[in-house]
Amino acid sequence: MRLYTYTVSCFLAATFFNAGMALGATNLPLTSSCHALKASGNSEYPPFLWRENETSTELRGVNRLVIDELSRRINIPITLVHAGPWSRAQTEVKNGRIDLMAGAFYTNERADYMDYFTPVILHTTSVVWQRKDKTFPFSKKEDLKGKWGVTVINNSFGQEFDQYAQRNLNILAVSSLTQALRMLEADRVDYVLYEKSPAHAYATILGLSDSIVAAVPYISSEGLYLTMSKKSPCNESGIKLRIATALQEMKQDGFTEQALISGVQEWEAHSRISVVMP
Repeated sequence: MRLYTYTVSCFLAATFFNAGMALGATNLPLTSSCHALKASGNSEYPPFLWRENETSTELRGVNRLVIDELSRRINIPITLVHAGPWSRAQTEVKNGRIDLMAGAFYTNERADYMDYFTPVILHTTSVVWQRKDKTFPFSKKEDLKGKWGVTVINNSFGQEFDQYAQRNLNILAVSSLTQALRMLEADRVDYVLYEKSPAHAYATILGLSDSIVAAVPYISSEGLYLTMSKKSPCNESGIKLRIATALQEMKQDGFTEQALISGVQEWEAHSRISVVMP
């Protein structure tokens, strides 16, 4: 059933795109009763999504630039907010209280409650982080057997790795990336599993960049998708048609690539300030 669901989702995405290109979907009059969308995502995910500080509810980064441009092109306001830890953000989307997820890997479980849009926003790699003074040989996922790892609750590293890890690996789940990295620093675990760019960004701010290292090769390279809750009141074919068409146009005209460059520059400027602040 899950494979069937995914196949149908891909077919719908392709249908939305093809029809949209033929009809100019982003310029069609909006007859839907949906006049606004709310989005969220993983707020510990720089340079893709991050918060100015712990009390801020505003999300910034590469994905924010993509969402803002998408809102402009489909002519529907999209509010991108911090909904809590990554696990809570997923729950909010699952229940339909948040309409869009601004960046999620594909898994069968998530496809049960979210529709995936193509093309992907971007690709990102996930790696094994180790202490520099206690590295262990790593070249394949089987090398993690018998060791203790940690990641963030409800994080995914792709369907294949997730299934292998569930059956064969000892991986703890904590509420935040900061907590996971601190556990590695304190030698409470052997490794941290997380995406390379966000973990490197947090390690720099926490002063850990000289004490931890990302192992090579990476464990997975996954597409980061925009998704919509199947329980969202805005989950309508017309709305999804507009979104799919706009995403394709943004990819084709180079906006997504430029957003990645601009978002990385914004995070680097912020992180330099954060590092020098007491």
